[in-house]
Order: sequence, then structure tokens, then C-alpha cells
Amino acid sequence: MPHNPVPHRHPVHVYYEDTDLAGIVYYANYLRFIERGRTEWVRGLGVDQVRLKEEGIVFAVRRIEADYLHPAKFDDDLVVETVLESNSGVRLVVRQEVKRGEEVLFAAHVTLVALNAQGHPARLPAMIRRQIH
Repeated sequence: MPHNPVPHRHPVHVYYEDTDLAGIVYYANYLRFIERGRTEWVRGLGVDQVRLKEEGIVFAVRRIEADYLHPAKFDDDLVVETVLESNSGVRLVVRQEVKRGEEVLFAAHVTLVALNAQGHPARLPAMIRRQIH
């Protein structure tokens, strides 16, 4: 069970470069938005990913299940909300939503795994497990 069910919130502003010719956010850019949200969530937990990489551990996305619900548009102010749903020590599952106000535009379940320098599954160090738990 996550220790903090309150979502981490990361603001995102939609720029022209994020949109297609119709001024709607290009679908793949939601993945960039939620990546930024996860990075800031992990940083907010006190996890130093640079140091973790120096120790031979990195996070990798294993699976994403995503729903595109409503379009975001040029100049929108959005928020990426991230909540930990489960943590097995080698696998994290987070729920992420991209919102405009209270309206959910994009929702995803993202499974992250820890990998060692050889690209094999690895257990997160105990200190990191405690920070993320």
C-alpha cells in the first residue's frame, strides 16, 4: 500500500511544438508529459536517480496502459498527477492522469522495473524501497 495516496502534481504548459496542425496535443506527447511527472515524483520522494544510475540501477518502463479521453490544446495549462499503486521492490506501478482543471484528459497505468547495468531485473536498494514505499 502506498505511504502517500495524495497525488504528486506536476504542471505542464502546452506549447505550439506539442500540437498537431489542428492545435491539439499530439498523442505521443502525453507520454512525454507523464515521464516528466514521474521524474519529478521520484525526485520529490528524495530519490537521486543520477546516484542510483552510478550504483548500476535504472528505472525502465515495462508497460503502459493508456486512455486518451479528451484532447488538450495549444496554450492549455495542465497538471500531471502521479500516485503509486504498488511496489514489489523490483516493480512499481503508478497511476498517472493529465488534467485540465478537474477534467481528466489522459489516464495511464505505468509499470516500471528496476534494471541493473546488464539490463536484467534488479531489486531496488533498501534505502530506495523505504523512500518509495
